[in-house]
Parts: sequence; structure tokens; C-alpha cells
Amino acid sequence: MTAKLFSTDSVQTYSEIEQNALRVADVLGENGIGHGCRVMLKAGNSAGWVVTLLALMHTGASIVMVDSQQRAEQTRRIADQAGVKMCIVDEDAPLVHDQSKIYVYELLVAAASRIPLRDKLDFTEWAERPDGLLMWSSGSTGNAKGIVKSGGKFLENLRRNAAQVGHREGDVLMPLLPFSHQYGLSMVLIAWQERCSLVVAPYRRIDRSLVMAGQTGVTVVDATPSTYRSMLNIVEKRQDAGLNLVTVRMFCSGAAPLDPALSQDYVARFGMPLLDSYGSTEMGNVSFATIENPFVCGKAMDGLALKVVDDDGNEVPPGEIGEVLVYTPDVMEGYLAEDGTLVPHKETWYQTGDFGSLDEHGNLSVYGRKFAVTRMGYTLYPEIIERTVAEKGCSAKVVSVPDSRRGCQLVFFVEDTLNRAPRFWRELLCKVLPAYEWPNRVQVVDRFPLNANGKPDRLRMEQIALESVEGVTGESLESVSGETLEEEAARLSV
Repeated sequence: MTAKLFSTDSVQTYSEIEQNALRVADVLGENGIGHGCRVMLKAGNSAGWVVTLLALMHTGASIVMVDSQQRAEQTRRIADQAGVKMCIVDEDAPLVHDQSKIYVYELLVAAASRIPLRDKLDFTEWAERPDGLLMWSSGSTGNAKGIVKSGGKFLENLRRNAAQVGHREGDVLMPLLPFSHQYGLSMVLIAWQERCSLVVAPYRRIDRSLVMAGQTGVTVVDATPSTYRSMLNIVEKRQDAGLNLVTVRMFCSGAAPLDPALSQDYVARFGMPLLDSYGSTEMGNVSFATIENPFVCGKAMDGLALKVVDDDGNEVPPGEIGEVLVYTPDVMEGYLAEDGTLVPHKETWYQTGDFGSLDEHGNLSVYGRKFAVTRMGYTLYPEIIERTVAEKGCSAKVVSVPDSRRGCQLVFFVEDTLNRAPRFWRELLCKVLPAYEWPNRVQVVDRFPLNANGKPDRLRMEQIALESVEGVTGESLESVSGETLEEEAARLSV
């Protein structure tokens, strides 16, 4: 089967894509872009985006990758910090008015009908660059950081990825993800390396993406848990929509912790679980559940290693929770300093700051960030609480709000498309959790707010919690029980 790139308004073979990329690379060269130049790519998913990416890699440029909808002021700051020579954008990308830019479509028009100077794309120079990619962390727990990555290491990480997951020539990949982020970019380049067809679907319109899946014979879907939840809701409301997924052999999930109940819903509906994974922009891709080993986040890829340690750095036995540490030769080169230079990464084992555990077979479970709060004399970990209630069918995010008397209050955001009352969920939570972890307030939402990476936006939820905790939104434990949290906890713990 000849590999193709399917977009909403065109179908091109990879041979045609390669020739287009070579032509665009020649246009970039005429504009002074070549080996060592830093070029920002800020555009939405499209066939033109893929062509431009391949062209930049061919020129040996250092690619500064930012989200297409990032605020203009933040883009200016990143461009200045990285020393960007040119910004390649689309019509929708916010930019400060005086930034130098060229549009993706301009490049394509200028490249049309040219005879390229070379016959084949060559990524050798790009692979040799220690700053082949500059990407930014999501900023979900603070300010985003510039992450400097070797082009060669990035490509090698994807080869490990494809080998473990089982991507193969003839597959049709549909990543419902922004291509400018680690997960989405990985799938674009895995498709190119492994000669899998690639579907550029409108990932924010799952209904339209499902139609494209049926038309193109998609075999592998990659998406975040929130997207999979939306997809399942559509299929449950319109049974015929599920027929568009009959050719799928793998549903792969990443970028955020996966609710085990959601995976089981996919088993019930499609006969296949969601295959979870683990990685980060800094580390690259680390571990994957597979068809042969469909458990939690699976095992580390060949050449990588995992361990879980306690607060003193000692490895814990299988099944016990601690911080996840990763050994990977594909780790970032370091962070970008304010003056645009590299702050090297020197650790042998990368400290992830994530809670997790390993089973006796080496399968990794990840529970969330190692972030503690103190409440009523107890040390609590909100993301461990989230994992506990998820196993009981409650999809929740826990946000702490400062409280001078208790240490903090806990606000539970519960995702529920049925919009059941806060009281319903509070009663379930109080049955599942010890009294010192009970919610002060439950807020029911149709869908968690998401950041640009497709992850639940904790900063936004913290803002909402701070605004509402003194108000009447949601349902407070104290207003229902008539007792303070401490009084009820003391009574029920006797």
C-alpha cells in the first residue's frame, strides 16, 4: 500500500509530499534559512504544516515549536529568547504586529512548479544539531520552560516507540492532537519514518474526524483521555458513528493520566482497551502498553530503564508508590537560558516529579504529580486521591485552596456528562475516601477545562476554585452535614 497524507481537502502520496518539501526547502534557502538558523513554526495542523516541518528538517534549521494559538506576547518573548530568525505562521496564529513572518501558504505558492535542487530529503544535518528542536513545557504547574532537544535523539526515540507499539507499513494513523506538541509531533514523524499513512483530521471536531476515519480506513488512533471520552459520547448518541472505527486495531492514549473506567468502556464498546503510555517533552516517549501487554502504561522501551524510589532515594518494592525515575539516552540536552544559551541536563536518572509504581513484571502505573498539601495534620496528594476515586467510577480533579485554619480546603471538580447533582458525587466520595480527604466543595462540569496540550488545566481550575469556594457554586460538605469537616471526620473515625 502506498503511504498517503490525507487532509480535509487533499490526498497526497509521500512521494508528492517529499517533492513539495524539497521545493519549500529551496524557498527557505533563498530567504536565508539554513543549517543553524532558529526558525519558529507556529501554525495549526495541516498538510502544509507537515510539508514545512520536513522542509525545515532538510535545511538543518533549529525548529522552535510553539502552539498555534499561543498568546502573541508570549510568542514574542520566546522568539526573543531563542533568537529566532524567521516565524512561519498561518493566518490564525496570534503574533505581535512587528514580528517578521512568512505564511505557510506563501511558502507553498512560492514553491509551486519549481524543480527542486535535490532528489531526496536528507535529515542528517538536522539530526546532528543538539538544538534540532526547541519545545516548551505545558506550563500546567507554573511558567513554561524552553526544552532543547537533539534532532537525532528525537528520531531515535521515535524508532524505539514504533518498535515497541508495533506501528508498521500499511497502517493509517490518525492523531487527534496538536502537531506542535510532543505527542502529536511524534506521531507525524513516526508516520513518515515507518511509511504509515497519516490523517490530518480536525481534532477539535471529533464528529468530523470520525467521518474521516471511516473514509480513510484508520488503523491506529492517538488521542488524550478527554478526546476519547468525547468520542465515546458521540458513538453512544449516534451508533452509526462507531462503524467508522471498524478498521481500528489500536486506540492509543497519552498526555494525561488515563481513567481505568474509560478504558473498560472502550473494551465494552469496541472490544479493545485504550493503550496508555508515559513520557514528557523533556524525556521523550518512555513506556507503552501494547496489544500483547495491555497493562497500565506498559514497560519501558528498549534502551530505557525505570525505577520507583521513596523520599530518601531508595527503590521501593513492586506495587509500592514512590517517585518515578527514568534512565533514557533520549533525554533533552537541557533547558534554554534567558539569553538563548543551553543550560545542560547532567542527571543520569531523570527525576520526573511524578508518583507511580512498578508491578512485578516492570509495568508502570503513573498517578500524577508529586505535589503534597497539608490538611488537618495529614499530608495528602491530590492526584493519588484522583486515582482512588477514578477506580470507583468518578472522574475528578482535586484542587486545594489555602485555609488558615485547616491548612487547605479541597475542591473536587467532577466530570459528568449526565450532570448529576453535587450531592450524588459527594455521597460517593465520602464512602470511598477517608474523612480527612473528603471534599469541602464538589463542582460538577460537563468537561474539564483543557490547556493547549489537551491536559486538564489545573491552573484554570485553581482560579475557579478560589473564586467559588466562598460563594454558592457547587455544594459544600459543611452546608450539607451541619457539622464542620473536623467534627464530622472525628465522629466517623471513631
